[in-house]
Amino acid sequence: MSEQLSRQGQPLRFLVFSASLRKDSLNTRLAKLAAGVIEKNGGVVDFAHMDEFDCPSYNQDIEVDGNLPAGANEFRKRLLANDAFIIASPEYNGSMPGYLKNAIDWVSRFRPQPFNERQSLLLSASPSMAGGNRGLWSLRMPLEHLGARVYPNMFSLAMAHKAFNEEGNIADPVLAKRFEDNMIAFMNLAEAATHYPCIKKAWVEFLGEKPDPVTERVE
Repeated sequence: MSEQLSRQGQPLRFLVFSASLRKDSLNTRLAKLAAGVIEKNGGVVDFAHMDEFDCPSYNQDIEVDGNLPAGANEFRKRLLANDAFIIASPEYNGSMPGYLKNAIDWVSRFRPQPFNERQSLLLSASPSMAGGNRGLWSLRMPLEHLGARVYPNMFSLAMAHKAFNEEGNIADPVLAKRFEDNMIAFMNLAEAATHYPCIKKAWVEFLGEKPDPVTERVE
């Protein structure tokens, strides 16, 4: 595949982060694999850990004069500095981690909306047979609601505690190729979206809502 280039002639940049706070996280391993594929195929990786974006529990009373927590500011800055983002998220009780949803809620308060029209790919790794896939379905909802373009083919690594070899790669060659092919397909989509953007559309939280300054969230 040809080198991924942006409109300015620079390699495309991808924010890749593990949404796990655990030190020896399976999702961090998967995120690092994703970063390796991106770099191998000409992209630039901005690798991050969830603790960089962690925030106190959302409370609008804290939001005084547009001041938001440091983690939310960092998350926003990194989203805007990259062309696309990839999240490798664990599954907690059939859903996304609460702290990840909390960080998304904080970042959603910025204007312009940082998630709007950003290409994204969701990954998960879990010891379960489903690989954490149910958590990704719950994660899609707030991201798509905020205007992110979530790639349809999410990747969930089942039995992840047995799936990696000593080098940290996916041991099964067929599964490893499937993962890499999916990553490359997403990179191609991000490249097309950057080179050939469609007409920009406004982000409206709820089209049928009666206009009111208190609830209006339109860009």
